[in-house]
Amino acid sequence: MKKIEFEYCDYENPTHLDALVGLLNHYMKDPMGESEPLDKIKQLRLIDGLANHPSSFVLFILYNQELAGLATCFINFSTFKVKPYLNLHDIVIYNQYRGKGLGRMLLEELIQISESRDYCKMSLEVREDNKVAQNLYRSLNFKECTPNMFFWTKTIDK
Repeated sequence: MKKIEFEYCDYENPTHLDALVGLLNHYMKDPMGESEPLDKIKQLRLIDGLANHPSSFVLFILYNQELAGLATCFINFSTFKVKPYLNLHDIVIYNQYRGKGLGRMLLEELIQISESRDYCKMSLEVREDNKVAQNLYRSLNFKECTPNMFFWTKTIDK
């Protein structure tokens, strides 16, 4: 039987920091990430930025004591519900661990965390062409907003 565990990222733990950067670079190089991996300077800024961000946390999923995936999360606040909520910014599982239900288990753990902290909702964005992720999210009762919302961005280049 395979052992599944969860750990919050400890920004003083070199193993966690290597896994954080490794998993995010893995995601960025994936067709769903469509990006170049972070260079060393950006890796350091990422770690410092997350470690010092007042409402972020990173949750790892371990498969047989191997760091196999992560969720990067931010706690936001709903002005309409007058309660905090959890935004799932990154969810990534290394390719070699995909198909084992780890993404589902990671999301189920985040749902438990959100319920225990009395958050009013969880939010995430998903690419229109990422049908695998959409099916997983639907199976856990995530759905499009009513009325349907769009996720828009304005890139600020410096």
